[in-house]
Amino acid sequence: MSTAGAPGALDAPEVAGQAPPAGRDPRPAGRRRPRRQSLRSRLHRDWPLLAMTAPAAALLLVFHYLPTLGNVIAFQDYNPFVGDDPLEAFLYSEWIGFGNFEALFSDPLFWDAVRNTLTITAFQLVFFFPLPIMLAILLNSVVSGRVRGFVQSVVYLPHFFSWVLVVTFFVQMLGGAGLLAQEMREAGLQPWNVMTNPDTFIVLVTAEAVWKDLGWGAIVFLAALAAIDQNLYEAAAADGAGRWRRLWHITLPGLRPVIVLLLIMRLGDALSVGFEQFILQREAVGRDAAEVLDTFVYYQAIATQQWGLGAAAGLFKAVVGLILIVAANKVAHRLGEQGVYSRS
Repeated sequence: MSTAGAPGALDAPEVAGQAPPAGRDPRPAGRRRPRRQSLRSRLHRDWPLLAMTAPAAALLLVFHYLPTLGNVIAFQDYNPFVGDDPLEAFLYSEWIGFGNFEALFSDPLFWDAVRNTLTITAFQLVFFFPLPIMLAILLNSVVSGRVRGFVQSVVYLPHFFSWVLVVTFFVQMLGGAGLLAQEMREAGLQPWNVMTNPDTFIVLVTAEAVWKDLGWGAIVFLAALAAIDQNLYEAAAADGAGRWRRLWHITLPGLRPVIVLLLIMRLGDALSVGFEQFILQREAVGRDAAEVLDTFVYYQAIATQQWGLGAAAGLFKAVVGLILIVAANKVAHRLGEQGVYSRS
């Protein structure tokens, strides 16, 4: 008896070597590609999100992407006074190829600034980068909501102070006429030379950065801690795991993706340790200790109107940062983390 017209004929198992019935997708359900929506339907669906991100995208375009075109002056003997507008200055300035880079790389002051910048970055990675993680873990372990809120408010507040105010505060506390020096003199002791000592300047700027940005840096880690499933802690406690074992096996693995991501971004910004903080204290400790790449560009390029040299230094920073980000991201992939961007 033929079953061609039976209702369940299409549900019968396929025979090897035979084509599937018409209208049936031969691929397994898990491999079928979802139907791609048109651009118009996607815009209609996502227009609220696009509207919210439009101001941020406009800021990036105006203040980041468009100024990137100015890197062309790194290959010119740029003169802003040639022509009647900036476009004519670009067009009429003399092209010198890699002349600015040759002058930059042959300048020993440039390499001194690079060495100081990398030394400060490495020092702060070791002694500053872990502190927001520790603070976030401590705040997350505080049971009282009032105590936690008070501590958070206190440690967040210095982030909103300008560097002028931060340096002034340290001068009033640790300077030659500051509170610490006065107390030491009254005790018959010789005051410490803190604010003008080039040998301890790296410790001073790190302490200033810790006081200013420690609480602000802990916000991301507090958010990551809030995303960890609390059932994991309860299950570990039921199995007899103590506080330190729960920290090592639950808390730190939960924070690891965020730690890797921020570490990669910090490495990409390794040649930018700040400008205001160092230019405010450069005269007190001397150029040899406080000259970083940003202050070098200001004194050797902008102040002397060697615009092409400054653009070459900025382009060098960008290229080195890009290389560090790509390299660190590949290491993160080897360690099983997503990093800044995932592999295709």
